[in-house]
Amino acid sequence: MTEPERKPNAERRHWARDLKVTLWTLIVPPTIWAVHFLFCYLWVAVTCAKSSRPGTALTGFPLATLIATIVALLGIVAAGYIARVQSETPGDPAPHEQGTAIDRLRFLALSTRLLAGLSFVAVIFTALPVIVFGDCR
Repeated sequence: MTEPERKPNAERRHWARDLKVTLWTLIVPPTIWAVHFLFCYLWVAVTCAKSSRPGTALTGFPLATLIATIVALLGIVAAGYIARVQSETPGDPAPHEQGTAIDRLRFLALSTRLLAGLSFVAVIFTALPVIVFGDCR
């Protein structure tokens, strides 16, 4: 039996490059942040609204926020990683005067990377009030 020939690193395709990039993939990181934001703030709003005392502790909320934050950050990192791989697709150097499919792919991938970074920071800042405020004041 012969060993299958391996492609050189330049010709090897990555699984993330085979994924189709559209404008829908661009909104994945901000959507994850928005869902995390709504989860955190709605949970606090409902918990504090049901309470009769203003100093009610948010029992169970820090753990739920930690789990939701980790899941959100993992989803954003995955979207950013896929976008990073796709933005490194070989093609013509800038300036991109023709609207080729590769140029559009790299533009959408770069935009997704930037939004993933912004969403990553936004998720962290959304979870910070749980650390600062432990009760309904």
